[in-house]
Amino acid sequence: MKKNKIFSYTYVIAAYIIAILTGKLCLEYIQTGAPLVDMLIADIVATIIIFLSSFGAHNSSLYDPYWSVIPVPIVLYWMYIFPGGNQIRQVLILIAILVWSIRLTVNWIRTWPNLTHEDWRYRKLAEDSGPLYWLVSFLGIHLFPTLIVFAGLLPVFVASQMTDPIGFFDVAGILICIGAAVIEYVADEQLRKFKSGSPKKGVNMEKGLWAYSRHPNYLGEILFWVGLFFFSIGNHFLENAWTAIGFILMVLLFRFISVPMMEKRLIQTKLGYDKYQDRVAAIFPLKF
Repeated sequence: MKKNKIFSYTYVIAAYIIAILTGKLCLEYIQTGAPLVDMLIADIVATIIIFLSSFGAHNSSLYDPYWSVIPVPIVLYWMYIFPGGNQIRQVLILIAILVWSIRLTVNWIRTWPNLTHEDWRYRKLAEDSGPLYWLVSFLGIHLFPTLIVFAGLLPVFVASQMTDPIGFFDVAGILICIGAAVIEYVADEQLRKFKSGSPKKGVNMEKGLWAYSRHPNYLGEILFWVGLFFFSIGNHFLENAWTAIGFILMVLLFRFISVPMMEKRLIQTKLGYDKYQDRVAAIFPLKF
């Protein structure tokens, strides 16, 4: 059954519907008086549902679309409970997140065939952690990214309540977010076209955006979260500067966890990758 595509996607969709509905129930019945804390609790509970679904399918890749799917209901809920916020700003934020979410989720759908496919990094963790794998999976593959994304959405929580007129930073925010999604799309399409061209084994992609950044898709992802931060600036930079923790954590995650893990494998499988590392920056074109 796990090889059946219809069954696989039905399983995933059902898991996410249950997770979102369970999170909604939490928001209705667990009210601390602090909307941010309420959402964090609901987010963690929804993550636990997806983790149980991953465990049931013996496949941690079930969590992968959580990164791009869950921000949408979170933002919609914040728009609902903050009707006094500037509605144009709220709509701009929603548009930015929908464009990013749809692109990233569609890309996941295009690359995930069925429940037999699991990210190679998760399988490596399974080999390294042995009997402790599912604990590692819950903490590292499920809960940790949930907390990182939640931190990335902190500017949205603040911006959704702001009544200030639309200004420069809002325009900059939507442009950066849309531009980031375009960078991710172009990078993914260039890589997909390269792979479909049946390159010789071990040949590395070094054209297009990949000639300026070894991981332009990560560059786009980081810029998206930077764009969300811009929405919270307005005339309150010092007051809302704390929400920058979201994109700062994103930079640290990709630069010091995702990139090293990915490149440890690439340097073993791609010819001349060490020379490519010397020529091209890891994420930002300025050799960072």
